[in-house]
Amino acid sequence: MTSRSPIDYLKDIYEHIQDGIIIMKTNRKIMMMNPAAKKLTGWKIGDTVPFCTFCMERQKEEGEPTCYLIANSEVPSFLSQMPTYHGMKIDVEMSTAAIYSNDETGETEYLLVLRDQETFKKAQEVETTKKMIRALIEAKESEHKRLAQELHDGVGQSLFTVSVALQAVDSFIKDNDKLNQYIKEVQQELQKAMDDVNAYSHQLRPHSLDQLGLEPTIRMMIENIMKNLPSISIELSTKGLDRCDPVVEINLYRVIQEALHNVVKYANANKVQIRIVKDKTHIYMNIRDNGNGFNRENIQSEGLGLKHMEERIDLLNGKFDIDSTIGNGTSIDVVVPSWRSEHD
Repeated sequence: MTSRSPIDYLKDIYEHIQDGIIIMKTNRKIMMMNPAAKKLTGWKIGDTVPFCTFCMERQKEEGEPTCYLIANSEVPSFLSQMPTYHGMKIDVEMSTAAIYSNDETGETEYLLVLRDQETFKKAQEVETTKKMIRALIEAKESEHKRLAQELHDGVGQSLFTVSVALQAVDSFIKDNDKLNQYIKEVQQELQKAMDDVNAYSHQLRPHSLDQLGLEPTIRMMIENIMKNLPSISIELSTKGLDRCDPVVEINLYRVIQEALHNVVKYANANKVQIRIVKDKTHIYMNIRDNGNGFNRENIQSEGLGLKHMEERIDLLNGKFDIDSTIGNGTSIDVVVPSWRSEHD
């Protein structure tokens, strides 16, 4: 096999680099340009490169070249707007360098590099949006944790104290059947309130998630669903799933919670399989059901539940994929790092 020469690699870079590369004469006539430059500007070889907005409007010394970069060779680059072939102006970062000078004619050839700032701005906007979503999700989970703790340790303990007090009162009343019956009714209502507080606290943030980890908490959720819906079978298999980043645990739990909610509410499935594998660096999860399936294109706004699942996995810098067809059930695949980077 013949090895490639440095020239071959330079040709590939010239053809595929995203920055626009233009070779122009002193009179700004274009001699060469790469595909990225043609796509960005619409110019052709033989056209004259127009001056940017800044150069056209700036104050110049007598005899100073109009082009700011050529006049100030020590300036590596700057941002401005460049007119394109269709009359629009695009935000670009520009740099120039003299690459050849003809001693006989005194003419210089320049390398002009254009970097599209619109793409950069859009990328920044997307990243800003992601950071906002991440902050909202983390703030929501933090508030859920605080409220769950308050319900469990505050309201729950107060109700328990009242329950103990009623038991003490009941022990002193022996001969008043009517009052005994009333106290029993109050105790029953109080127990319902305590159960509700415990359920709300668990829905906000399961205490077992922080105390025991992801697997025991998922198993408790599955047991509760199957207890209330005996017609559905949910199987959980795991490998290597020990403790991991708390943020990873709560977001994977929420994804499973949302997925099972969708199965129960929409899928008409009688079997769900959840498989979670953790290695040294990542967690791989698959949730599969034998339900109705769906056409994602027909779901209004992609379904808020699906969108929220995607946002949570994106928060973890993971990958989220849904495969579903009508009549063939749904499969959700997730891959996430088991620990968040310090930069996340």
